[in-house]
Amino acid sequence: MNVSALGWLITCLVIAGLFIFDFGTHARVPHAPTFRESAIWSAVYIGLAIIFGFVVMWIWGGTYGGEYFAGYVTEKALSVDNLFVFVIIMATFSVPRENQQKVLLIGIVMALVMRGAFIAVGAAAINAYSWVFYLFGFFLIYTAVKLIREHGHEEEIEEERESKIIRLAKRFLPTTDEYHDGKLTTKIDGKRVVTPMLLALVAIGFTDILFALDSIPAIYGLTEEAYIVFTANAFALMGLRQLFFLIGGLLDRLIYLAYGLSIILAFIGVKLVLHALHENTLGFVNGGEMVSVPEISTGLSLAVILGVLIVTAVASLLRTRHTDAKTASETSQSETN
Repeated sequence: MNVSALGWLITCLVIAGLFIFDFGTHARVPHAPTFRESAIWSAVYIGLAIIFGFVVMWIWGGTYGGEYFAGYVTEKALSVDNLFVFVIIMATFSVPRENQQKVLLIGIVMALVMRGAFIAVGAAAINAYSWVFYLFGFFLIYTAVKLIREHGHEEEIEEERESKIIRLAKRFLPTTDEYHDGKLTTKIDGKRVVTPMLLALVAIGFTDILFALDSIPAIYGLTEEAYIVFTANAFALMGLRQLFFLIGGLLDRLIYLAYGLSIILAFIGVKLVLHALHENTLGFVNGGEMVSVPEISTGLSLAVILGVLIVTAVASLLRTRHTDAKTASETSQSETN
């Protein structure tokens, strides 16, 4: 895949322009977005991501287009899981609903910048050392196991992490517990202090680093093209703010999402290990020669990812519907008695 410097520049300018447009038209004026507004703009950004995928297909061919769509779907799914953590952060810092858009958008821009750095490092490492695929693969398998082990305890783990961030920030920075019209800092008695808004952004930024450690190796398991990795991440993050308000209440219903994501990460981890064996250069593995193992195609990867997400979503909604119906029945019987 040959992307010129001009192509990179145009892509970055377009993505930056979309973020600036988003901030200028929606998040600049503090307000709580309606369901209709969130739904429309979520559809717009998802539509743009799909159109871009077809552009990739048109210019570079179906193989790269398939890699983009597989990467985009994976990053989008991981982003939905990340929304649960954002909900906890917003609650922990008691961010007013009208200011949550600003916090989310700035946090998303921070995430894109951090992921850009990880993407550059990952691309350089892969080009220099093929054995990096072993590290990425085993790390994703470890992450998949960790997701299962922590399932059901996400809130306690995240709250403990945020409390450490708050204690550390307050040790070195003068802070106030009051919000001041969405400002990051303010003056109290002539002294500049940090507001909870900035602390929330610090927490989101730190969380973004942890998310990048999972998502970047995952997408490098689907494509080795840095351009596809970057654009898939950018488009996945682009509509995340709207998605936060759109499915905030739905997150509690996706009870099996962690299991689905763990299956996807483990699958990509195995795919990476197989690819590493195929490209093997490590002397202690088969004498430094390639190992004849089957490799998983992009088409199969996309099918597995979509299939797991669909099954996970349907199973979650059916389970919660059954639970809600049972609860309603028990409540009705209790009131009758």
